[in-house]
Amino acid sequence: MTSPEYAHHFSRDNIPFGIASSPTHEAPQAATRLQNTVIFLNDLAEAGTFSIVHDLPKGIFAKETLNEFASLPKSVQSAVRNIIRDAFGKGGIDAFPAGCCEDIRRVTMHMPVNVGDFIDFSCSLEHVKNAGRIIINDERPPPAFFHLPIGYQGRAGSVFVSGTDIERPVGQYRDTTSDGHIVLRPSLAVDYEMELAAIIGRPLPRNQRLLATDADKHIFGFVILNDWSARDIQGLEMMPLGPLNGKNFGTSISPWIVTLDALESFKAAAPPRVQPLVDYLDDPENATYSIAMQVEVLSENSATVTGKSNVQTMYWTPRHMVAHAASAGAPLRSGDIMATGTVSGPEKGSHGCLLETTEGGKSPIILENGSSRRYLQDGDIARMTAVAGESSSGVGFGECVGRLLPAQGWYD
Repeated sequence: MTSPEYAHHFSRDNIPFGIASSPTHEAPQAATRLQNTVIFLNDLAEAGTFSIVHDLPKGIFAKETLNEFASLPKSVQSAVRNIIRDAFGKGGIDAFPAGCCEDIRRVTMHMPVNVGDFIDFSCSLEHVKNAGRIIINDERPPPAFFHLPIGYQGRAGSVFVSGTDIERPVGQYRDTTSDGHIVLRPSLAVDYEMELAAIIGRPLPRNQRLLATDADKHIFGFVILNDWSARDIQGLEMMPLGPLNGKNFGTSISPWIVTLDALESFKAAAPPRVQPLVDYLDDPENATYSIAMQVEVLSENSATVTGKSNVQTMYWTPRHMVAHAASAGAPLRSGDIMATGTVSGPEKGSHGCLLETTEGGKSPIILENGSSRRYLQDGDIARMTAVAGESSSGVGFGECVGRLLPAQGWYD
């Protein structure tokens, strides 16, 4: 079931979209959330709520993913959102038929989209500098960093909805406790990475390409993303390629997709460009969003905030990510995920992963329960939250959570 703690994230100014089921709606289907009430959209459609939206296909909200709805014109999506928003503004939850509503505690959330492709970028200059200093004692960004948003192709089949347990991966890495020989064992350095991710809506055919200034037309909305990472496995396989098994054992996303309409009031300027960009990446508006993110480690009934940062600090923006992904001719498909990479700032307490927070495991952190962590231990829960603007804005993402389970024993 879903936590009721984030009712304040889901005001009438939000109106996100997700896929939900409940005892009264057994089949996963499209829904939205207002405070702690989940509203099943197919019920509203059958009641005629969206009858004035002429381009809305019949039965679209009964489908088990949002891919088809995400691919529709922005005008259709905005019309649906505005009808819900206006009805709630006039009559509250009572404005909707009783049978279409369910308390959040009785609802199960599902993957909001069928993921075709998953790309993970590295948009934060601070994260790149910190990781370089920790891993190779050189904080200079890679040569390409200021020219383009660097990234890698992730594993779409390993993306799971928030609340799905993640098993500690087994892989090959150097045994730092002995002579450094390569061993096959459960990872000793499982980490989280706090990220924001764009969900592609409107598709783009192969070889059409895209300008950054037009990228918003193809972004359906955003979710929180946790790019689980096994640093020891990753470290061995990334010389010179990768990452592969150090990343593909699990990626968690929050269940509610927050739309660009909801985030419009929270547009903000990204950091200034260090150098001129090529035409397809040039965005005179230099637009991103003010979205405050936080990550906690939950252990033995205690919660410890381990990092806070803001998407606005990242050098590359979602517009840049989407435009660059299509620049060599690759298509965009509805449901594709494009993540920012770790959201980190320059100061202590602003880092979005334990690699940075613990200086690669050299400086353990102390949790609220008194235990120490270099990296995550079995049973730990990583919980990420995000809110646009101030904490009282009413436009948030809820939570993205995952519990780390022990490795299973095929390697014994």
